[in-house]
Amino acid sequence: MIKVYTDGACKGNPGDGGWGALIINGSENKELYGGEKNTTNNRMELMAVIMAIESIDRIQDVTIFTDSTYVQKGISEWIINWKRNGWKSSNKQPVKNQDLWVRLDSLNSEQITWQWVKGHSGHIENDRADYLANLGVHSSSQQS
Repeated sequence: MIKVYTDGACKGNPGDGGWGALIINGSENKELYGGEKNTTNNRMELMAVIMAIESIDRIQDVTIFTDSTYVQKGISEWIINWKRNGWKSSNKQPVKNQDLWVRLDSLNSEQITWQWVKGHSGHIENDRADYLANLGVHSSSQQS
């Protein structure tokens, strides 16, 4: 089983943002991070998950741990109605970050379990994902 811990960060919202992911596959750990300028925390939370899934060669029994209820509930619950309603939210407005939700939806499978974990609570792997996301913020601020 593969365990993936993801997080997003943003200095200002919008502002410089970063995403990070820790992927644990048996005894092997892989760390990913990146950043963008003029983005939002929710976009970075989504990018963390997308980039992590895209980096896994073969999806089999993957559990994704996120401290974002936006991501966890979005992919597990809300997306069903968003798609049914033509990517409109319950208040009939276009779903924010639709481009990333469509991308994540295309990567999602029955082999992926979505698990919420409380952020900033001393959870070692989630704290590492947070650290990586903040490296991503720093990398985005270094871009010209």
